[in-house]
Amino acid sequence: PAFSEDPLRVLRVARFAARFAHLGFTVADETMELMAKIADSGELDYLVKERVWQEIERALGEKDPSVFIATLRDCNALKFILPEVDNLFGVPQPEKYHPEIDTGIHILMCMEAVAKLSDDPVVRYATLVHDVGKGVTPRSNWPHHYDHEKLGLSLQAGISKRLRVPNEFSDIARLVCEHHTKLHRLKELRG
Repeated sequence: PAFSEDPLRVLRVARFAARFAHLGFTVADETMELMAKIADSGELDYLVKERVWQEIERALGEKDPSVFIATLRDCNALKFILPEVDNLFGVPQPEKYHPEIDTGIHILMCMEAVAKLSDDPVVRYATLVHDVGKGVTPRSNWPHHYDHEKLGLSLQAGISKRLRVPNEFSDIARLVCEHHTKLHRLKELRG
């Protein structure tokens, strides 16, 4: 009963899962059900946004931040905490460039990759939100996402305002969102 009294515990459990997943830790089914009940009750909407951001930032610094996102999604909490990221699940991408097809799965894979490359939560946050624009591209163009980089900028600004994301995180995330597709063309550049 005490668990349900503080909805922030949903994020804390997901963060602990991110910290200890490499040791085989998983969240018990009963706990996931309780977390889903809390999420579906709407209580997460009343959390102090600075506290939500603190948990996200801490989770980004854990061993496997993708587990944090996956755990929140599995208990239906991601749609309340980061709806822009939750909206990416089920959005197809061209198989030629993204054999995983699903944009949400792509984000989880990117989070796994960045965790091996950098401990910096700023870099990890930029990775998490770099493709949010794909969630709002016209379905008629799917699996292509023309101008998703520009579409993602306003979504990122919304996340930053809503969760009071520090400028350092927001600034780098904005740059990565706006310019990440140019990196794929680096080999084409002539010196």
